[in-house]
Amino acid sequence: MSNSPVNPILASRSFGWWSLLFWLTLGFVLEAMHGFKIGWYLDVVNDARRLQLTLAHTHGTMLSLINIVFAVSMADGVKRGVGPAAKCLKWSAILMPAGFLLGGAFSMGADPGYAIALVPIGGLLLFCGVLLAARAASNS
Repeated sequence: MSNSPVNPILASRSFGWWSLLFWLTLGFVLEAMHGFKIGWYLDVVNDARRLQLTLAHTHGTMLSLINIVFAVSMADGVKRGVGPAAKCLKWSAILMPAGFLLGGAFSMGADPGYAIALVPIGGLLLFCGVLLAARAASNS
């Protein structure tokens, strides 16, 4: 077992690509449910569910791309603050779309499920990650 530290830039790049694959796959599933007219997804009473699932796909895809861009933009050398920025960006890319996904999957009528509470936590982590990434980029 290796005790070498994980390179946060390589971890962000790998996470970004796998996350992008996951959220794009969800997009294909949503399109299939739309194409096959699945009531659980398309019925008028499920508008909130459809919106939450669409938001999960969109935010997940966008945040995956942000992780990839972060890794590419920081790849020219190790900068102070890169590790915390990478962790914040990774967790924002997990929590925000997961809040939308679970909030939509377990919606309560016109309201999203309780997991929607993960969205603002992910948003705060996104803000912190972008701030730390901007500071790390400025210190180069």
